[in-house]
Formats: sequence, structure tokens, C-alpha cells
Amino acid sequence: MTQTTEAPARGIGDQADAVASPVPRSTSTFAKALNAALADAMESDAAVLMFGEDVGRLGGVFRITDGLTARFGEERCFDTPLAEAGIMGMAVGMAMNGMKPVVEMQFDAFAYPAFEQVVSHVAKMPNRTRGKVRLPIVIRIPYAGGIGGVEHHCDSSEAYYAHTPGLTVLAPATVRDAYFMLREAIASPDPVVFLEPKKLYWSKEEVDLAELRRTYDGGQAPRRIGRAVVARAGTDATLISYGPSVPTALAAAAAAAEEGRSIEVIDLRSIVPFDDETVCESVRRTGRAVVVAEAPGFASVASEIVARVQERCFHSLAAPVLRVTGFDIPYPSPKLERFYLPSVDRILDAVDNLQWED
Repeated sequence: MTQTTEAPARGIGDQADAVASPVPRSTSTFAKALNAALADAMESDAAVLMFGEDVGRLGGVFRITDGLTARFGEERCFDTPLAEAGIMGMAVGMAMNGMKPVVEMQFDAFAYPAFEQVVSHVAKMPNRTRGKVRLPIVIRIPYAGGIGGVEHHCDSSEAYYAHTPGLTVLAPATVRDAYFMLREAIASPDPVVFLEPKKLYWSKEEVDLAELRRTYDGGQAPRRIGRAVVARAGTDATLISYGPSVPTALAAAAAAAEEGRSIEVIDLRSIVPFDDETVCESVRRTGRAVVVAEAPGFASVASEIVARVQERCFHSLAAPVLRVTGFDIPYPSPKLERFYLPSVDRILDAVDNLQWED
């Protein structure tokens, strides 16, 4: 994992958005924000294409591409055969010839047949050609749990991509970030794995999507790739999370406040590149930290975060950095999912174990 050399002051991204935007007058879902980001990107750049399984007339399983075929035509938003390796290989060829493909893998575990293309070509082409060939590909992956999906439909695969040099890996958790981060990903000259938490598709926020578009197109949206944000301020301990686990971390922080503890929550937003500065600034202040993520804990993104914090904040820590993650088992059946996923109670138990008596 790489780190950025520059990070904004705590919460500056959200503050700048608030200044640039009027009081929101409408409500949007996470899914609608993604749909709007795709449409706005396709309208502003004719090189942007959207394709994958059932993304055309159906509008995708989660309706993220709803209306794009009708609006832009089958040449720019179209269905593909059920062949993920073929989808990714076609995207590589298109990107090598000046196009900006956005592909949907439909479900997280469906992406595995395309993994060889991602590792061997998508991630390595710029290095292989000494920078002469860039691949502006966005790989959209509905991922993680919380929807009661069966096998192959709920998986947390971020570590595979984060461990592959050459890929940017993003996981938004809010409606506003979903829009801005997808626009930013599509504009990137390099490949981006864009992880979309399935259980957040129906989450809502008061945002004006037209205003978000004006903010982005006007160059007023603060950069989010490589920039974490303080989602909730606190003084006693830091919860570090991303994507689907951010709402759970926020709920745990709210519950802890009722018990008299002030918990800060960091929303990473960007897994690679990683924002060491924002994370470590928080941990050095609070002296305690818990990393929250849905993926199994062994050899995980959560493990990497713990290592980075321990290395950089050792002399500021009052207790070892702990993790609350999924268990090291295959993703469970829908009826058992609630026992597997990080919960408010599990997070509060971890916070209780941060050696407060010392």
C-alpha cells in the first residue's frame, strides 16, 4: 500500500463541500448518486463507456446503470456475455486505444474469473511500457455483505486488489462521496477498483445531485483519492473504517457516547493510496485505536492498517491497536450473516479492552 505525501486538515473536504453547496433540498440514495456520476461523466466525455452483465436495458442488478442505454445508446452502455475475463480483457484493449471503460462485475465474487487480467495486465501495463500506455479503467464491484446474499454474492475482496501494486482501491461510504469519488475515479488516467458496498445502495442523504455536478465540473470538489476524513470527532479512542463498516462504526461511537466515552471515527474512503497523515494524527491525539472491517482479519487490509499505526504512533499509544473484523471462514449463509459481520456490540467490546485501567 502506498501513502499520499499530502493530506488535508481534518474534515476539510466536507467543510469545503458545505461552503460550495447551498442547503440541500432533495434526498438521494447511494445508488442514485452513482447513477448520476456515471451519466454526468458520460455526458462530459464521449470516451467514457459503460458495460457489463445486465447493465444495458435492465440497468444492472442494483439499477446503478438505469437509463444510461436509453440516454447514450447501445454503443456506450451495453450488455456483455457472462464472461468476466472477457469483459476485463475487452476493457484493456479499449483503454489502450484511447477509450475510458467503466466495467461492472455485478457481484464481488463474480470478479474472480477476471482477476488474472487485473493482476497481469490492468495493474502492470504502465510499468511494462515504461509509462507509454496508461489504462484509465474503472472496475465497479458491488461488494461486501449485509444483504443476505448467497454464496458468490457477498464477499469482501479488497485485500486482493490492495495487495496488487498499480491499482487504486476506493470504498465510499456516503452518498456525497459515492458521487464525487466515482467521478474522480473515471477521470483518473490509471486503473481504479471501485468497491460499492451493496448494503449502502439504499442509504439516503439530503444532497442536491445537480449541485454536486456543478461543484465537480467547476473544479471545487476537494480531492478524495488518498484522503481520509474524520466522520465523527472524539477524544478518547479512534475507530478506523471504510466502506460498509463506516455506518456501524458511527453507530458504535454514538452508543459509546451514551456511556461517557468520546470516540472519533475515521472514514478512510481510499484504501490505496492510504492516508497515513489523517489516521495517525487522530490516533496520536486519542492514544487508542480499533480498526473495523468486514473482511476476514488474517492478512487483511485491517492488518495493514494496524501495522501502519503501530509503526508510526507507537510512542503515543496507551494500548495495542485492536481489530473487529469478519471471521476467518468462508462467507456464511444469509441466516448466519449477522454473527459474522462486525456489530456495535463487538466494537464496544473492543473499545472496552483498550486498557483503560492503565
